Amino acid sequence: MSRSTALACWIVLALIWFVPLGWRALFSPDEGRYASIGLAMLQSGDWITPRLNGLLYFEKPIFQYWVTAASLGVFGINEFAARFWPALSGFLTIVAVWFTARRLWGSLSGAYAALLAAGMTWISANSHFLTLDMGLTFFQALSLCAFLIAQNDDADARERRNAMWVCWAAMAGATLSKGLVGIVIPGATLVLYSLLQRQFGFWRRMHWGSGLFIYFLLAAPWFIAVSLKNPGFFDFFFIREHFRRFLTDEARRTGEAWYFVPVLLLGALPWTTMLPQWLWRGTRREVSETFQPARLLVIWSVFIFAFFSVSRSKLPSYILPMFPALALLGAYWLPRADPRRLRWHLIAPAGFWLVAVGAWFSTDMFVSETQPLAVVQPFMDMLAGSAVVSLLAFGAAWWLLGRGRKLFAVVLVSLASVLGVSTVMLGHDHYAFQMRSSKNVAAILQPYVGSEVPVFAVRFYDQSLPFYLRRPVVLVDYRDEFTYGQDAEPALWIPTLEGFVERWQSSPRAAAVMPPDTYEEMQKRQLPMRLVYEDPRRRVVVKPEETKP
Repeated sequence: MSRSTALACWIVLALIWFVPLGWRALFSPDEGRYASIGLAMLQSGDWITPRLNGLLYFEKPIFQYWVTAASLGVFGINEFAARFWPALSGFLTIVAVWFTARRLWGSLSGAYAALLAAGMTWISANSHFLTLDMGLTFFQALSLCAFLIAQNDDADARERRNAMWVCWAAMAGATLSKGLVGIVIPGATLVLYSLLQRQFGFWRRMHWGSGLFIYFLLAAPWFIAVSLKNPGFFDFFFIREHFRRFLTDEARRTGEAWYFVPVLLLGALPWTTMLPQWLWRGTRREVSETFQPARLLVIWSVFIFAFFSVSRSKLPSYILPMFPALALLGAYWLPRADPRRLRWHLIAPAGFWLVAVGAWFSTDMFVSETQPLAVVQPFMDMLAGSAVVSLLAFGAAWWLLGRGRKLFAVVLVSLASVLGVSTVMLGHDHYAFQMRSSKNVAAILQPYVGSEVPVFAVRFYDQSLPFYLRRPVVLVDYRDEFTYGQDAEPALWIPTLEGFVERWQSSPRAAAVMPPDTYEEMQKRQLPMRLVYEDPRRRVVVKPEETKP
C-alpha cells in the first residue's frame, strides 16, 4: 500500500469516526450522567470535587470529567463536545496498536493492527458512546504497548527508558480514569507472564525509581486533594467502589460466569472466527526472541476476561481493554495467513447481517406499548441499510481475497464495519431521542422554567435532563446512586412525596417530571398541575397559573 493510499484510509476513518458525534442526542443513563458531571465542573469551576445533579458523586475518578469539561468549554455545550474524549481515546488506541505492531513486526503488521482494531465492533461502538471505558482502554492499551516496545529484544537503553516512562504515565492515566484497575491489570499480567515463562529479567528494566515518581506525580495529587476536601471519599471510593463492588452483589450488576462470552463474540465482529487462531498463534514460542510479546498479549487478554468474569459486578464494557491486545495478536498472525482461507471467516459476520435483514422483515415483533412503531421503524431501517452495505463489502472482500489482495480486503471490511456501527447508532437515536433522552423534554420545559424556576424529578430521574436544562433538578423520593451525596447534603433533595407536595404548593412557579403512576397519584391528590408532555415513561407537568411561555 502506498503512502498516499494509507493516508487516504486514515482520513476516511477519521471522518467516519468523528463527524457523526454530534448527530445523536445524549441518552440515559451513562451519556447523560457523564456529560452532566463535566458540565457542572465547567460551570462551577470546582475541578476537585465531582458532582452529579448538584450532589457529591465519587463512584469514579476525575480524569474524564476534566477532559469533558474542557471539551465543552472549547467546542460548546453540545453532543459532539460531550462525546469527544471517548472518540479521541478510541482513535488514539488505534494509533497506539498501529505504532506498536509496526515497531515489533514491521509496517504490514502495523497496518493490520490499525484495521483490526478500528473494525472491531466493540472498540468502534464504545468510542461513540459516552462512558469511561474507552478512556480507560486507551490508557491501558498505551501502557501495554509501551511495555512491549520497552522490553523488545532489540530496544536500546534510551528507547527502553522512554517507553517505560510512557508506560508509567499511562498507568497513572488509567488510575485517574477508573481507579485501581489501572494498575491491577498490568501488574497481574506481568506476574503471570513471569511465572508461566519463568522470565524475571524484565523486572530489572522497569525503571522503578523514575517510573514510580512519574506515576505518583500524575496520579496522587487529585486523590490527596479530594480526600482532604471530602473526608468520606477514601472509604466510599476505595472500599465500596472497588472491593465491595468486586466481591459482593451490592452494585446489583450480577451475571453468570459466561456473561462476557457473547460480548466477546459480538464485540470482535467481523473478526470473531479468527480469534482462536490469533490466540493459538500467540501461545507459540519464537525461538529467536527472549521476550515473547505475543504470549504477553495472550495472558493480558485471558486475564482480563477471567478477572471480570469472576467479579460480582458485571457490565458489557468491562472487558473492552482486552480488544486492543486481540488486535495486536491478529496483526501478528494475519501476515502469515492464506488469503483464500480467510474468505471463510467472512461467513460469520455475513450471517450476523443476514439476521439483521431478517429482523427488518419482522419489525412488528419489536413493537410494544412502550416501544411504538414510530421509534422502532427508523432504527430497523438503518439496521437493514447497514446490513446491505456490509454484505456488499463482504462480497467485494471475498473477490479480493480470491485474488490474493489480502490487505485491501481487510481495509474494505474494516471501513464497512466502522460505517455500519456508526449507521446503526444513528438509527438508535430515533429510539433514544424519544425513549431514553430528555433533549425534547428540556426544549418543552424551557419556556416555562427559564434558568431559575425549580424543576422536580419525582420518583424518576433521567440522567440527560440536567445536561439539556444546563442545571440540576430537585430529586424527590429517589436515591439510587445519589445516596452518598444525599446523606452528605440532605438539603439538596426532598426525601418524601409529602415534602414535594408542600414545596410545589408554596412555589409560585414550578415544573416536574414523574412516572405515569405517580402522575395519577398526584391527580387523585388534586395537585394543581398542567400536563405539557407525556410518553410511555414519564409525564411532564407545570403549575397552571404561572405557566405562560
